Amino acid sequence: MSDNTQNPVAGAGLCPKCAVPLAAEAKFCPACGAPVASTEPAAMFCPQCGVKNDAAAQFCNSCGKPLTATVRSVEYAPIRMPPMQPALSRASNKIPAGICAILIGGLGVHKFILGYSGAGAIMLAVTLGSFVLGIATCGLLWPAMGAMHIIGLIEGIIYLTKSDEEFVRIYVDGRKEWF
Repeated sequence: MSDNTQNPVAGAGLCPKCAVPLAAEAKFCPACGAPVASTEPAAMFCPQCGVKNDAAAQFCNSCGKPLTATVRSVEYAPIRMPPMQPALSRASNKIPAGICAILIGGLGVHKFILGYSGAGAIMLAVTLGSFVLGIATCGLLWPAMGAMHIIGLIEGIIYLTKSDEEFVRIYVDGRKEWF
């Protein structure tokens, strides 16, 4: 027996790190300082009233409810945060896209806001192309530019009149690019 231990008790256990015999009330090994796991059973809490009971109790001291083995184990369920409302967080582009569609819809900015790069590029190309080529054709292609603005206006109104949940379902999850 080591001279560093104090009052070792038979059956009190050995240090898990250095195997020196430990005193019954030891919380740390006197030889190496390693923490010693407690051999006392965990206290039990009554599932009915929540009162703390002795580890060996079979029934609650307060309400008399039987204490089962599952109650004896002191395990706590992880705290679960309530889910964030996905429609509100995922519909954050609804208002900017709707306003841009109404004001400058022909340029396709609202499509880029929603992540529809292809559709946005088409609207931008048609609008700019019809403007440039319309000059060369004395305004013959300018109605295409007006059509892109009308499409943007209609889409902006549609975006802003949808509920957040419906907007997310159709335009975020469903990836519907046009109307």
